[in-house]
Amino acid sequence: MTKEMTSFVYVTYILSTPEKVFEAITKPDVARRYWGHENVSDWKPGSKWEHIRANDERTVELVGKVIEVSPPTRLVITWANASQASDPASYSRVTFAIEEYDIMVRLTVTHDELEADSGMAKGIKQGWPAVLSSLKSFLETGSGIDLFAKPKSA
Repeated sequence: MTKEMTSFVYVTYILSTPEKVFEAITKPDVARRYWGHENVSDWKPGSKWEHIRANDERTVELVGKVIEVSPPTRLVITWANASQASDPASYSRVTFAIEEYDIMVRLTVTHDELEADSGMAKGIKQGWPAVLSSLKSFLETGSGIDLFAKPKSA
C-alpha cells in the first residue's frame, strides 16, 4: 500500500533583491532574526543542513541535505524532523524559487513529497505562511513578526 502524498506551495512578493532573499534563507545570522532558527550548511549539493533553534539550547529541530543550489535564484533541500533523521521515508523536499519581478522578488516555496495528513504536512501549512510573512517583513522593514503570536479573542 502506498502512502498518499501532498504538497504545499506559497508565493509571496518582497520589495528586495534576489541576493538578499537568498542570503536571508541561507545565512544563519540573518535567518535567526526573522525565523528564530538558523539554517546551517556550507550550501553545496550533497551537504547536510540543520535547522537550529537560535537560543541557549541550540536544539537541532530539522535536518536534510542540499539537493540543488543556484544562488541567488534557487535552493532545493530535503527536510525531516531531527528525531526522524534515520528514516528515509520521513523526508520531504523544499524548493525555494527566487525570481526578479519588476522592482521586487517573487519567492515561491514548494514543500512537496509530504505524507498527506502527517504531522509534518499539518505543521508546514501553518508554519510556512508565518515564516515567509516574517521574512517579508524583515526584508522590507528590518523587523520580523512574532511567529508565536496567537489570535485575539473575539
